[in-house]
Amino acid sequence: MVVLIAAGFIAARLGWIRAGAVKDLSNLVFLVLTPALLFRTMSKVQVQQLDFRPVAAYFLAVIAIFAGTLLVCGFNRRAAVLALAASFGNTVMIGTPLVALAWGEAGLVTLFTLYTVHTTVLLTTATLVLELAVMREAAATGDAPPRHIASTVFTALRNALLHPVPLPIIVALLFAQTGWTVPAIIDRPLELLGNAFGPMALLLVGATVASTPVRGHWRGALALTAVKNLLHPLLVVVAGRLLGLAGLPLVVMVAVASLPIGANVFLFSQRYQVHEDLIAASVGLSTVLALATVSLVLALTGGL
Repeated sequence: MVVLIAAGFIAARLGWIRAGAVKDLSNLVFLVLTPALLFRTMSKVQVQQLDFRPVAAYFLAVIAIFAGTLLVCGFNRRAAVLALAASFGNTVMIGTPLVALAWGEAGLVTLFTLYTVHTTVLLTTATLVLELAVMREAAATGDAPPRHIASTVFTALRNALLHPVPLPIIVALLFAQTGWTVPAIIDRPLELLGNAFGPMALLLVGATVASTPVRGHWRGALALTAVKNLLHPLLVVVAGRLLGLAGLPLVVMVAVASLPIGANVFLFSQRYQVHEDLIAASVGLSTVLALATVSLVLALTGGL
């Protein structure tokens, strides 16, 4: 994994992968390779096989971090974006190849169970909190609220569901319940696309880090990285133990919690015009340091 990320970083630094190409390749991975892998894996899983207790442990930690950040920093756009950065990880581009390499299909089923709610719940909650914060700020300055909250939340929920991550999982689970199997003429291309996901995703992570600025914001970025990469997995361990979890499901959730800040957080900072440089720096720094912190977390949780 480290070698592939390093290869992507070097290729971008040498100019072999241009900034525009990174965006196009990211779309290819996210819109083509990701749905293929998710659908093929989950199309063989019966709903009764899914265990949502690890997901509950993960989200207990997320709630603690998100609410704690709002409590410390206040109810405003700045705090909401920081709370999202501290709790929303790069579960797809890094988490999927990591879990696939470490634990195979059994680990992926646990991970993809989290995917069914991860993006939908976190991004919709962040949108709701941010919109409420915008309305509060507008009321404080005497300006009219710029958006209708119900319409905004509905749009956020719709966009979260019609998304390349939860949608193919939901469709695959519905298909699996029919008892049918995917025909070989379709399954083989899906398999090839899914196999291409891991290497491509990790190369793109390296290429993205190569173009991410960190100077001038490293202290704030380091603080966010410490919360996301280290505190989040620690809280998942505590929540998992409280729920009686052990073994592979808990280890996978802890590993996923240790992943760096997801790129979607930067899109939120752009949209709401708050801490854009800090979030960009935090995404890059947490990704670089994740090479060490993920390994540290996995070593410490090996006996769970």
